[in-house]
Amino acid sequence: MTAIDTGYWQEATRCLAAGQVTLLGLWGEPGRVHMAVLDAADPPIAVLSLDCPGGRYPSVGAMHAPAIRLERAARDLFGLEPVGLPDTRPWLDHGPDPTAYPFLPVEGEGLHQIPVGPVHAGIIEPGHFRFTADGETVVRLEQRLGYVHKGIDHLMHGATLEQAARLAGRTSGDSTVAYAFAFARAVETALGVEAPPRAAWLRGLMAELERIANHLGDFGAICNDASFSIMLAHCGMLRELVLRCAAACFGHRLMMDRIVPGGVAVDLLPEGMSRIRALVAEVRSRFAPLVELYDATASLQDRTVGTGILSAELARRFGAGGHVGRASGRDFDARRSIGYLPYDRLHFDVPVREDGDVNARAWIRIKEIEQSLSMIHQMLDHLPAGDVRIAIEPTGPCEGVALVEAFRGDVLVWLRLDATGRIDRCHLRDASWFQWPLLEAVIEGNIVADFPLCNKSFNCSYSGHDL
Repeated sequence: MTAIDTGYWQEATRCLAAGQVTLLGLWGEPGRVHMAVLDAADPPIAVLSLDCPGGRYPSVGAMHAPAIRLERAARDLFGLEPVGLPDTRPWLDHGPDPTAYPFLPVEGEGLHQIPVGPVHAGIIEPGHFRFTADGETVVRLEQRLGYVHKGIDHLMHGATLEQAARLAGRTSGDSTVAYAFAFARAVETALGVEAPPRAAWLRGLMAELERIANHLGDFGAICNDASFSIMLAHCGMLRELVLRCAAACFGHRLMMDRIVPGGVAVDLLPEGMSRIRALVAEVRSRFAPLVELYDATASLQDRTVGTGILSAELARRFGAGGHVGRASGRDFDARRSIGYLPYDRLHFDVPVREDGDVNARAWIRIKEIEQSLSMIHQMLDHLPAGDVRIAIEPTGPCEGVALVEAFRGDVLVWLRLDATGRIDRCHLRDASWFQWPLLEAVIEGNIVADFPLCNKSFNCSYSGHDL
């Protein structure tokens, strides 16, 4: 972390607005605001910290729109006022009257509004979507989230490493491995230690199993929203095979609490290795015909090709991660661009497309599944022997930051430990923070009936976003 003055903060803001660096996160604590940026320097991640006399600081969102929601959230959580913020409405704090939220006004002849949520028809977390339409064409979508605000930033304060690791792994349950991975690496960076090599490779195995399970579910769900439910059924069966394999090998279907600071909580036995190899072979053989079916079904292509296009410029400006960014030409993957064990020892491609539509986001998932299967095969072939965990002994106040690639995109974890080894402050940032606003953009000009397709092709996290 680098303590800076107001002038440096404003210069960093200008660099963000000019596209010279990428915003990774913005968060607060009492009396201070922090900003993480990604650039071409070594190290590539810089954390800038600014004291806020009187609880005020120059708004980053005034010049760089991706920071607006982050600043609104930091204000709700810590009372920090971003001077010049274009949108001063609360974000996470819904107040005593949750129905009084002032949606942005829309004017025009023949326009009508369609409110959806926050309670949805399916098994899904709450979020409100306010559509303004001209007939069937959407002219604006505005989201209101924050319904699953859990107070994680405050719960982290004073927590032990064990308690904090459990909190991190529950930020967004479908990415529990990625969050635990990032938290553990941030702790280890702060303390200047490394997990044993075998543990690092087992972390990679878990992360790729998690990625495959989620991409399978999302691919099937996209097809289902185009009324091709047979794909959902087949992908659901494959996803279930992955989850059962994870439970058999690591003791938990989602592999929750399996990654801990210092290593992993459970080793992989020889029979587990055999089971994962069998899983890889079965997913490969059964997934390939599904991909051919998707590509050859004209009714599916009619719904996905050209729908919900995200421009490359918007993807770059918002630093969109994961399949959302890579489907729109942003060639960034923390496994390669940042590099960490075991990925810096593996051979893999990062699929990138330029078309930026629902179909492109589906194909990125397909190609990532294929790459993950290849990486798992490599990790099993080269899994080192040895211990899977070292003892963690905090030695005094220190800070650490880590960026790990989840299935949605990069997860950022920054933390500071106090003299007793407890968490003084910790912030966890999901890729969804920069993806949700883009979903508002891609639905404009599409018909209302295509929103489920656009939404599923993004699959942003509510829980990871609401903190």
